[in-house]
Amino acid sequence: MLTQLPTPGFSFELLATLGNARAGILHTPRGDILTPVFMPVGTAGTVKAMTADELRADPIDAKIILGNTYHLYLRPGLEVMELVGGLHKFAAWDRPILTDSGGYQVFSLAAINEIDDEGVTFRSHIDGSKHRLTPEVSMHIQKVLGSDIAMCFDQCPPGDAPADIQEVALARTTRWAARCRAAERASGQALFGILQGGIDTQRRLRHAEEITKLDFDGHALGGLAVGESVDDTYRVLDEVAHTLPAEKPRYLMGVGTPQDIERGIMAGIDMFDCVMPTRNARNGYLFARGGRVNIPNAANRTDLGPIDPTCPCSTCRTHSRAYLRHLYQAKEILYARLATLHNLTFYARHVRAIRDRILTEGMRA
Repeated sequence: MLTQLPTPGFSFELLATLGNARAGILHTPRGDILTPVFMPVGTAGTVKAMTADELRADPIDAKIILGNTYHLYLRPGLEVMELVGGLHKFAAWDRPILTDSGGYQVFSLAAINEIDDEGVTFRSHIDGSKHRLTPEVSMHIQKVLGSDIAMCFDQCPPGDAPADIQEVALARTTRWAARCRAAERASGQALFGILQGGIDTQRRLRHAEEITKLDFDGHALGGLAVGESVDDTYRVLDEVAHTLPAEKPRYLMGVGTPQDIERGIMAGIDMFDCVMPTRNARNGYLFARGGRVNIPNAANRTDLGPIDPTCPCSTCRTHSRAYLRHLYQAKEILYARLATLHNLTFYARHVRAIRDRILTEGMRA
């Protein structure tokens, strides 16, 4: 089943379903994205420790990466981005890029001076300079970045925020979504709406009705994994994800572990991003079929085996746990590169295996 999305050049093809889980293809002007998909996070225009060639090559073969509006706006800034012609040219990346709106970082990193219905006034976490971010400003930044998929500017309250705060954020996010929808975008730039509502599923479902009426190219669940329990996260996923329009891609923002991603896929989510594989790699935690490997552990000092004997990445084919532990202890830059390559390979293979299972065991759409 192929559906043309509102933005010309974008379509979503549903191939198979297994319960609520889906396998499909998001067609974009810069290439096809096989779903479900894990999108490596390139916060400041780079997926930390990786080159673009390494991300494109097997076994990672990333079809899409993320860029961060907040960070790229503050540094290197719009003047540089306009000069070079956008993020694709700047980062030498010729496949799709999704940019978030900057909202999450404003509410989590910056010193906020004022929040009102117009937008947010904040001070940079880098140098303390004062800035104003509104839906229109966020969309302008994303237009200059030239991402393939832009995200609406939203207000993301903490997971334990009381109901009145959640309601204010929900209403504001709806109004901001309409303003983002009306703003000028780059040519060939799709736009996803974001659902808020905390852990109250009825509030989430009500917000889904409001956001889906605006006819976005896709829909994202925001405001999860922001302090609530894992059980609450899964409950919201199970009760809300499958209710979103089936003919459009569904995106779970900022989540999470391999188990979280599998649970999200089974709930009906198509797209995921998280800093976990890259951040954990740098901090000494690697993923393997047998469970998580803590590289600094003394047991790895003389272990000449690979991180994961089933993994095809060059780290596992070439280097031992003992060598990786040595690099980590010596604070060698090579450690971050080898560890990140492995963790991103693990995530890519994990999601591809689930996709293959949906195609093999599921019903054709």
